[in-house]
Amino acid sequence: MKKTTLLLFFVFSSFSILGQNKQTKIADKLFNSFDYSSAALQYEKLVAKGFLDSYIYNQLGMCYYKMTNTIEAERWYSKVSKPITDAETVFNFAQVLKSNGKYEESDREMKLFCSLLPNDNRAIKFNQNSRYLQKIKSADQMFEVKKMTINSNKSDFGAVLYDDILYFVSARKQSAKLYKRTNEPFLDLYQSRYNYSDETFSQPVALSELNTSYHEGPVTISNDGMTMYFSSESFNDKLFVKDDANKLKYGQVNLFKASKIHGKWTSIVAVPFNSKYYSTGNPTINKDGNVLYFASNMPGSIGGTDIWKVDINSDGSFGTPQNMGDKINTVGDENFPFISADNVLYFSSNGLSGFGGLDVFSFDSNVSDNSINLGIPINSEKDDFAFTFNKNRNIGFLSSNRSGLDDLYNVVPLCKSEVTVVVRNSKTGAFLANSNVTFLDSNKTSFESQITNNKGEVIYNSSCGKKFSIVVYKDGFMRNADSLLVNTNGMQKREISLNPLELIITESEIILNPIYFDFNKSEITPEVAAELDNLAYIMAQNKKLNILIKSHTDNVGNEKYNLNLSQKRANSTLEYLVSKGIAVHRLEAKGFGETEPKVNCNDNCSDADHAMNRRLEFIIIK
Repeated sequence: MKKTTLLLFFVFSSFSILGQNKQTKIADKLFNSFDYSSAALQYEKLVAKGFLDSYIYNQLGMCYYKMTNTIEAERWYSKVSKPITDAETVFNFAQVLKSNGKYEESDREMKLFCSLLPNDNRAIKFNQNSRYLQKIKSADQMFEVKKMTINSNKSDFGAVLYDDILYFVSARKQSAKLYKRTNEPFLDLYQSRYNYSDETFSQPVALSELNTSYHEGPVTISNDGMTMYFSSESFNDKLFVKDDANKLKYGQVNLFKASKIHGKWTSIVAVPFNSKYYSTGNPTINKDGNVLYFASNMPGSIGGTDIWKVDINSDGSFGTPQNMGDKINTVGDENFPFISADNVLYFSSNGLSGFGGLDVFSFDSNVSDNSINLGIPINSEKDDFAFTFNKNRNIGFLSSNRSGLDDLYNVVPLCKSEVTVVVRNSKTGAFLANSNVTFLDSNKTSFESQITNNKGEVIYNSSCGKKFSIVVYKDGFMRNADSLLVNTNGMQKREISLNPLELIITESEIILNPIYFDFNKSEITPEVAAELDNLAYIMAQNKKLNILIKSHTDNVGNEKYNLNLSQKRANSTLEYLVSKGIAVHRLEAKGFGETEPKVNCNDNCSDADHAMNRRLEFIIIK
């Protein structure tokens, strides 16, 4: 079905006809009329009768290649007498092998192709990038792909979402009229409503005002929703070439324009650059509605089909179509363009380096001069094509025959974020190099640990929807922690400050910066709490450390009052440390009143002397 999904209803055959004879006349006529299914049947009958001829094997290989039955195509191509000297046959065989996942065998055939046509652009690119597969496979996955439930048992492809309506192409119509090339019904346009709340799609219905007895689709719609461009057959515009000898009419893909009037698509007209000699199809219009991109094999094309663009003037007329050039187009086929809201061009190609068959590529001139393979899982060894993306709904669509039939797939961007953690000194603001940054999951299990660089930073690449804790520690500083929920694409930055440990540990005592209580008070002030946090941190890190809290007062007031006040201060200190997670059995609190002054000034004490005597001491209990 893939050669049909390219919507090129013509073929220029470049294969040798030297093997044709009266026995192959019927099969050859069917082949030349693009009835590949019937032609293959006739060729196989000849094989069954003993006509074991390389020409017949080659024709069978081409029949199944055209029908994208790569298993059968490989079977018959492999029977062609070796060495194969026809370069295009070798190239096709290489593509078939690659589509079947046989990359080493495919490369071997490509090397033969290169020797036959060394100056061919396909050969040059292969030789320049022989390790392309490893590079593509190693790229980060950008999307999640899931098969849609609205697929039928026929070909479905080319989905694009506008507002809440999904338009796509399908051969599901129950009809006695079959397209001989695929042995399926002719393609029609369908639409399905998207329910944003539960992310489901309604039962598809045919877009009856646009469907004809020929093939239709895919479509593109202007940003205001009032203009549609879509592919159909040139027979609808009475453009075709007659083959009187074979009693055939050869049509092309043509582009048509429709307008929405009273909720219906009508006023259908052909674009002026259609032709009966070449195809123009698979359109996509930019956000501003002034550039139309499409696929065509019109004169000036580099390969089979190329991506072209044409300006749409303010009066609705068109400029001169322009080829998108060799940064996008190759001597192979490029098709199914889609221009995103942010002006990135997506398209499919079998001429650029890929996994096999058609692969989806992107081209953004603001980022790179090269087209980028979207990698796994967008691309597979089969045909992957018609990638579209609705930025408002953050959902995309892909068509692929990876399961054996052209089917529709949902595409959801994988939300990824680069989390930068910066560690600073809380006092000076300086970056703290060589800090340990540990990431823990919801079960407090460490899954990543890094050391900060000279800028005090580490970088962790996370998927969205992930919640984790960040714990930071460094010798001479208090450990600190933070939590983070990654819920946006792109980059996130989180700064974590560490308080320097300002204490001295001797064999008998932990000496903090002087801790002073307010006059006649026992409440823990913020200044007192800041110092006690240092002690709590040290005790938390040293589980066997037990402390006697000694509280002292000045000699203002009577001794009994001061003794009670010091006990209250010792008790409030103990309670604060317990609130910080220190077990109560590791602490002892005792008030000494004015009995152990630090400054023995008797009745001649200054305010500074009194402040020095109102203190806390922390004695290590052995």
